[in-house]
Amino acid sequence: MYHNDIEIKEGAFVISDAHYSHRRPQFLEFLKAIQSKKLFPTQLILMGDIFDALFGGIQKTIDENQEAISSINELSQNIEVIYLEGNHDFNLKKIFPHAKVFKIQEQPLEGRVNNKKVLLAHGDYDGALGYKIYTYLIRNRFILNFLNLFDGYILNKLDKYLNKKDDCKKLSWFEDFIKKRISNNYECEYFIEGHFHQNKTIKIDKINYINLGAFACNQRYFSVEFGKDKVFLKEKEFSKEI
Repeated sequence: MYHNDIEIKEGAFVISDAHYSHRRPQFLEFLKAIQSKKLFPTQLILMGDIFDALFGGIQKTIDENQEAISSINELSQNIEVIYLEGNHDFNLKKIFPHAKVFKIQEQPLEGRVNNKKVLLAHGDYDGALGYKIYTYLIRNRFILNFLNLFDGYILNKLDKYLNKKDDCKKLSWFEDFIKKRISNNYECEYFIEGHFHQNKTIKIDKINYINLGAFACNQRYFSVEFGKDKVFLKEKEFSKEI
């Protein structure tokens, strides 16, 4: 677990799993709405898989996402942007030099929200051994240099695969899985993550566990609101805000 002086502000926008690509341009429209002052976040917290494919070291993925990258970089010079890398977007520190970027090894990320301890994660930080080996190898610069030679072929295959995925399906096993994963393993008042796209809150012992709904599903995002002794993530739909 990585410790940092992260403070989540009231009025922060929290977005997970936008899976931005040429098939899903809405996230760019969302960024432009913030740039044009139609939306007013105090802070922007990006919880991973914001892009369908953005890999630091693979130039083609940077070129294809350049407009959204530029928007995030502009915003991060005016408001605090916290970016937790996901399994679709990683090796990002050089791409977003003004944002606070956290690798998978630094997650869950510890912070504070309304004077309460919160843990933040994309959600893929504790996979099986085979997955952990994969996450290490795919981020290795030597392997990325090799993949650069075949980036067109590999990314076209990846694009076809991602186009078939159902990003909005409910997982029948999810609640039991999360309870086993979280219970007795963490101490915090709030545990917030994405990755699973379930848009679900579960009380696990003393922990308020929140799995965020995916922005890719109905352009959901969440606004942080403070109540008496509680923190609320108010769900909003971008398509209804503008």
